[in-house]
Amino acid sequence: MPHDHVVVWIDHHEAHVQGFTQEQNDSVVIKTHGEPRKVHRHSGPMGSGKAPEDHEFFERVAQAIADDREVLVVGPAQAKLELVKYLERHHAQLAKRIIGVETLDHPTDGQILEHARRFFRAADRMLTQPGSHRS
Repeated sequence: MPHDHVVVWIDHHEAHVQGFTQEQNDSVVIKTHGEPRKVHRHSGPMGSGKAPEDHEFFERVAQAIADDREVLVVGPAQAKLELVKYLERHHAQLAKRIIGVETLDHPTDGQILEHARRFFRAADRMLTQPGSHRS
């Protein structure tokens, strides 16, 4: 079901996607397949020490938010930024619906939802001021 507002909390192991309205919320947890990604650091020029992006995981997150109007992406580390870059490269129209990216460590689903409700209330107030507009 499409939502006006959705929040995605993401790390390299799973994504919690919560779409909501004033009265209800729907949520889904998307997990990576197989072993959690591990970063191996070596001295010398063998590699960056950065684990490769999990395109299949990001694609499943993209499909979960494909019909939602405004998206807030949160998480503890780099996965949130990697998701945004993936969406910019592979789902440009969806990437344009991201109105915020914030660091949020490891909250409960209830804390994620409350944070998102506060964020969108503030964004709605700010973006409905005279002279402001949403695309």
